[in-house]
Order: sequence, then C-alpha cells, then structure tokens
Amino acid sequence: MYCVIEMYGKDEPWWFFDGWEANIVSIQHFDNYYTALKYYKHQWLKLAAAFPFYKSRSDLMSIFWNVGDLRWCEECGDSIQQYHSLALLENDDVIPKEKLRPGYNKQNHVGAPCVCPITFK
Repeated sequence: MYCVIEMYGKDEPWWFFDGWEANIVSIQHFDNYYTALKYYKHQWLKLAAAFPFYKSRSDLMSIFWNVGDLRWCEECGDSIQQYHSLALLENDDVIPKEKLRPGYNKQNHVGAPCVCPITFK
C-alpha cells in the first residue's frame, strides 16, 4: 500500500523524528504505485506554485516554504522555519531504491533555513 502525506511543521519529512505524525495535515492511500505517483506529482506542482522555495528529493520527499513563515522555538530560543512537506511512502516507509525518481532531486534555494539545533542532538 502507498500513501501520499502532506505535513506542516518545523522538520523536513526525511528525518522521521519521534512524533512526526503530529505534523500530518492530510493523507491519501493508494493500492497502486503509479496512481500514488500521479497524485504526488499533482500535489508537488500545486505546492511549487504556491511557495517560492522548495527542496525535493528522488525518494519522493519534498519541502516547500516561505522565508517569513517562522515559529518561535522555546527549546533553542530562536525563530524556526516552518515547512509544507510532501512524502510518498510505501507500507509506511521510504520507497525502495528501484522506485526512486531522479527528476525530483532538485531545489531552488541555496543556504540553510532556520532549523532547531536541539532537534539534531
């Protein structure tokens, strides 16, 4: 089974930090990979049109953001970037190597956004 998950929060989807599921804003389930991929592409194009910056990976996980969309982080005492994220998963995990899509490995922003350093400790 496949699912396309949309999230909103401070972490990129590829980290799968504890509690990442709390950031889910929508989830769509599919029995077929290509149907899921078609939906992912539709959502990717929609988010790319709505937000000025993105980072996308061949494992079909992407983030989209506005530079000014920040949230104050009490833990680190700094403003942290918020992301609109998109991920296509197979059986609730990263898609296998044979399903990677190199065409999605791209970004239009260079430099590190404001991330919480405590998250990586």
